Amino acid sequence: MSHVSLTNWVHEYKEEGIEGLSTKSGQGRKPLLSKEEGVLLLEIVKSNRQRLQAVKAEWESQRGKSVSRSTLVRFLKTQTVDINA
Repeated sequence: MSHVSLTNWVHEYKEEGIEGLSTKSGQGRKPLLSKEEGVLLLEIVKSNRQRLQAVKAEWESQRGKSVSRSTLVRFLKTQTVDINA
């Protein structure tokens, strides 16, 4: 732990008490895909099962937004929806 982190924590604690040490909203990386885009992406996956390259191509043609294969894989791993339903 760096002294800068410790100093920041002490400062936050003095200013706001124990609540000052909690993680505040807006921290961390923002999602690359919105919830609406996630729904659309799942629909594309349902129509192109086991063909990730086809999913990627259809997504990019519909949205005009490029996405990497690893981003698609990471997104799909976070989904607990059964695409067979």
